[in-house]
Amino acid sequence: MTPGLVTRRMVLAGGALLASAQAFAADDRFALTGQPTQGGWLRGQVPAGTTALHLDQTAVHFADDGAFLIAFDRDAALAPMLVAEAPGGPVSQTLAISPRNWQIQHVDTPMHPAGMPDAEFARRRAGELALIKAARARESVSAGWRQQMIHPAAGAISGRFGAQRVFRGVPAAYHAGMDIAAPAGAPILAPADGVVVLAVTGEPFTLEGHLVILDHGMGLMSALLHARALSVTEGMVLRQGQTIGQVGMTGRATGPHLHWGLTWHGRRLDPLLFLP
Repeated sequence: MTPGLVTRRMVLAGGALLASAQAFAADDRFALTGQPTQGGWLRGQVPAGTTALHLDQTAVHFADDGAFLIAFDRDAALAPMLVAEAPGGPVSQTLAISPRNWQIQHVDTPMHPAGMPDAEFARRRAGELALIKAARARESVSAGWRQQMIHPAAGAISGRFGAQRVFRGVPAAYHAGMDIAAPAGAPILAPADGVVVLAVTGEPFTLEGHLVILDHGMGLMSALLHARALSVTEGMVLRQGQTIGQVGMTGRATGPHLHWGLTWHGRRLDPLLFLP
């Protein structure tokens, strides 16, 4: 290989994302496979001798065997640059990230719990957000990021990732996860191996209710919301399929369901793209 800058381009579209990515991997310097679309992800292998890896301005950790994970939020740029630093010079690849169209979803739910004064909601919410932020800043050792995930609950998908939410006529932020219409009391399962970095078992949060955040390693985290009860505590190491708690409707919810959110270093991802 001639030292210097090597640039390759991935062009994928529509429903053929996964098959195209897998086929592309044979001729890919980073051996990428996955779902290169907004809300999606890629796993890969760094070139031999790599000392540092970046996705645009974000430093990307990679394992001792050279494996890594990168992911793209709902509004991700469509041509990010992946760059590996090596003694022979940088190796780069421009990624083609497929754009998506997002639906509008009208929800017959108040913006925050009915009957709670705005000042009280703001006070409580500040503390809740601080706990969530601290949990997401933790880095745990787990290989869950390498696994193909499983459904954390059995049921129909009742809310899609990325939909623009309108709460009783008031536009709000987009839906940052996937809702599963499971019945109350149904088991919530760990979608992949992970470490519990937050478990809200006492007074439920105003919006999330009883909440669990799992760290799957390499910056990938699951948030499982609205539980009726939890059977885990912070610091526990969970295996894929292990029971976390029971589906409920705590927090901002009008019926029993499980909200599953995924993030990679704060980027919000589409859980559906991590499932078989």
